[in-house]
Amino acid sequence: MSTQPPQQETDESTAETSAEPETESTSPGQQKRAAQKRERANASAQRQAEADAKAKADEETREIKVFRYDPEVEEKQEPRFDTFHVPFTKGMTVLDAVMYARDHYDPSLTFRHSCRQAICGSDAFFVNGRQRLGCKTQVSELDEPIRIEPLPHQDVVKDLVVDMDHFYEEMESVDPYFDPDETPGNDLEEQRQSRANREKVKMSTRCIWCAACFSSCNIAAGDNQYLGPAALNKAYRFAMDEREGESRKQERLETIEQEHGVWRCQTQFSCTNVCPKDIPLTEHIQELKREAVKKNLKFW
Repeated sequence: MSTQPPQQETDESTAETSAEPETESTSPGQQKRAAQKRERANASAQRQAEADAKAKADEETREIKVFRYDPEVEEKQEPRFDTFHVPFTKGMTVLDAVMYARDHYDPSLTFRHSCRQAICGSDAFFVNGRQRLGCKTQVSELDEPIRIEPLPHQDVVKDLVVDMDHFYEEMESVDPYFDPDETPGNDLEEQRQSRANREKVKMSTRCIWCAACFSSCNIAAGDNQYLGPAALNKAYRFAMDEREGESRKQERLETIEQEHGVWRCQTQFSCTNVCPKDIPLTEHIQELKREAVKKNLKFW
């Protein structure tokens, strides 16, 4: 796509208006000069057209193949891939590419996005066989053609949009809220936390609810009741927070050690590998297992 505006039509019209009209009173010299002007104008227009064609040919593009599906449109109910060639610019992300395809080629292309800063977690896609955040993934780091699909193991609503209701239900099931046993009597007094404890739970607080880990988990794919790595990580975040107290911690451990809780994890590390925030999810799940075992140990 050339960034130069088309000039051929303008130059030709200029040549036509600037050339002296050939009338019976026009001298042979004037007719010759008019012909020369037309030739120069035509040559200039041809050179501009050649430059535009060369610029278009030289433009660097990336080929993306985007999953398409729309259950409400009969001719789009059969899943397929649409191919788009988008102009490449330095720093372009996968989200930039699909936004360009939507804005310039097909406005019906549907996907979620919000902050574009890897914070909201709404633009998680399956890109070249791996769960990734669209706004965080550089196009320059991917092999072509770039295949962009919705997250696996979740129902597709339309194109790249998946149904997140089940994922949110699993997250809510672990009570992902701070719930201390006691609060300071003075409203202005802080609920203090030690530096060591903050460091312990710090990584777990980075979760952005993108569901990339949940989508990558083979156990979650086969067990619809499994809490999943994101929910277990959230349980870890609060169970290990010293400000909640021992009794609340025991309640949380009882929640996560159920049949479809931590014991279903097979330590495949797939969730850890795809987490866009580098949370050691598998490590947190294993520590919850250890805490659950210690809770049930009795020495007498």
